[in-house]
Amino acid sequence: METKTSNEYKQVIARCKELFRKKTLDYGTAWRILRLPSITDQIFIKAQRIRSIQEKGNQKVNDPIVDEFVGIINYCLIALMQISLQEDERLEIPFSELEPLYDHWTAATKGLLENKNHDYGEAWRDMRVASMTDIILMKLFRVKQIEDNQGKTIVSEGIEANYQDMINYAVFCLIKLGYHE
Repeated sequence: METKTSNEYKQVIARCKELFRKKTLDYGTAWRILRLPSITDQIFIKAQRIRSIQEKGNQKVNDPIVDEFVGIINYCLIALMQISLQEDERLEIPFSELEPLYDHWTAATKGLLENKNHDYGEAWRDMRVASMTDIILMKLFRVKQIEDNQGKTIVSEGIEANYQDMINYAVFCLIKLGYHE
């Protein structure tokens, strides 16, 4: 059965995917040149800007915060696609080849959300966007540490799970900010 959260999630991801498609048509896949830590740093810049604006209560650059959350989602998906494509040396990959990968990772991430949402009873709906921003930043610091450890963990989930969690928290923020409407 389609839940409210599932429907809102699909709407947010559809908008993110459309922007990713358009940017791929405009820029190609220039992001393929980036190493994983560079993608992580791009996500960090976006999350840090959101937090800075939240703390200051105003902004000087007129780019909306929702655009930064969309950027977090798409850069996390780029990171996941980059991991999937690590054996593929091509710098340019057509959108028609990337779309199934984008869809795979969004479906897997949505599945993770549905499982956690079931267990936690949609607790995110009572959270503040600022708290979720902090959680995204915490996840980024975790990813950076895992990257610094050459991807090795002892008991912790890996990089992919952290990227997926960041996607889900960014989707929650966008839902709370009305982006899905």
